[in-house]
Amino acid sequence: MRLFIAIQFDDEIIDALTGFQSELREQGVKGSFTSDENLHLTLAFIGDYNDPDAVLDAMEASNFRPFDISLDGVGHFGDLFWMGLADNPALHAYVKRLRHCLADAGIPFDKKKFSPHITLIRRAEYKYGDEIPVYDVPKGRMRVDNISLMRSDRGKNGMIYTEVGVI
Repeated sequence: MRLFIAIQFDDEIIDALTGFQSELREQGVKGSFTSDENLHLTLAFIGDYNDPDAVLDAMEASNFRPFDISLDGVGHFGDLFWMGLADNPALHAYVKRLRHCLADAGIPFDKKKFSPHITLIRRAEYKYGDEIPVYDVPKGRMRVDNISLMRSDRGKNGMIYTEVGVI
């Protein structure tokens, strides 16, 4: 099973993100928009791994403490358009602890540098050029009270994310 560890968002953040996606559509942006139920912040991508209990144990060992996050800025990686987060030392410190616990447990994960972003659109295209105009970046803030272990399955209409466990 394909696994990843993520922050799932409250309704305020989801509403801000989906409202922003609607504004982008109205401006003529096309692509594969992330559905509201799939909006999340990935902390560690594990990939194919068949022992979710071991991952939950490593998550438990990571000494999670609640912290706040805030939406801040947009950008892209090629044709992937994303929303960023305000600089957050508590988030980065937690991800470092989490990844250390995963490594100590021998659980493989993508070791790319953590770059907190929320994927809004894959294969983004703008009919008027390469740069997507952003006039009003959404604001949103939430308290992160838990972290989720998620399973990713390919469905008929795209990816389906299911929470396997939470700490």
